[in-house]
Amino acid sequence: MKALVIGCGRVGSTIALTLHQEGWDVVVIDEKEDALSRLGESWRGAFVVGHGMDTDLLREAGIEEADAVVAATDGDNTNIVIGQVAQKRFGIDCVVVRVLDPARAEFYAGRGMRTVCPTSVAIDALMETVRSCEVPRLEVL
Repeated sequence: MKALVIGCGRVGSTIALTLHQEGWDVVVIDEKEDALSRLGESWRGAFVVGHGMDTDLLREAGIEEADAVVAATDGDNTNIVIGQVAQKRFGIDCVVVRVLDPARAEFYAGRGMRTVCPTSVAIDALMETVRSCEVPRLEVL
C-alpha cells in the first residue's frame, strides 16, 4: 500500500511514521526541506520538497500509484484543493483532509470529502470532560 502525506508538521509527520511502521510505502511532501528532520534519522520513506498543489510534483511523488492521500498542511484551503485534485484528477478513493474550520469541514464532508476537523474533536472532548466533572451546584434560594 502506498500513501502520500502532504505536510510534515506534527500531524503529518506522525501519520507518515505510523503508516510507515505499519508497512505502507510512504512519500511525504513539504515545502520546507528541514521538515524532514521531524521524521528522524531512521526514516526510510521518500521525501519530496515542494508545494502539494503542484500536480507535476504530485506525479513525481507517485500519486498515480497511491492508495491513499492525506492532506495535513497548516492551511484549510491548501488541504481542500489537494484533496479535490487527488480525488477528481487522479481518482484516489482514500483521500483524507484536515480542515480546522468546523463549518468548512462539514460543508466538504457533505460533498463526499473525508474531512477530519481537530477543532470539532477538541470541542467535543473538552465538553465531554467538563460535563463529567463533579462540580458542586449552588442552590438558588
